[in-house]
Amino acid sequence: MLEAAGQPELEAVGVFGFYGRGDAGVGSDLDLLLVLRQCELPIWERLRPWDTADLPLATDLLLYSRLEWESLPQWNPKLAATLERDLRWLINPAAGGGSRPGL
Repeated sequence: MLEAAGQPELEAVGVFGFYGRGDAGVGSDLDLLLVLRQCELPIWERLRPWDTADLPLATDLLLYSRLEWESLPQWNPKLAATLERDLRWLINPAAGGGSRPGL
C-alpha cells in the first residue's frame, strides 16, 4: 500500500488531474505526484516500491527527485504548466501546502 510513513526520502505528495481540479466523478482515476529528496533509480524502476494496488481506485503516479521536480519547467514546460494549474499538495512541508510547482 502507498504509505508516506517509513519513506524517509519522501518530501512531498500532490494530487492533480480530476481530483486536483476538484471535478472527479465516477470512474475518475487518482493522479499522484511524489517528490523524493533523491532518486538514483532509473525511471522504469522508480515505481516498484510504491504499490497502489490496495487503493480503492485506479492510480497513476509521477515520481521525481527534488532536483528533477525543480527543473521540470525547463525540460517539460507543458507538464509544468498543467501542474501549476491543477496540483494540490497533500504533503509538502517545505511549501506549506501551496499549489504552485516548487518546493
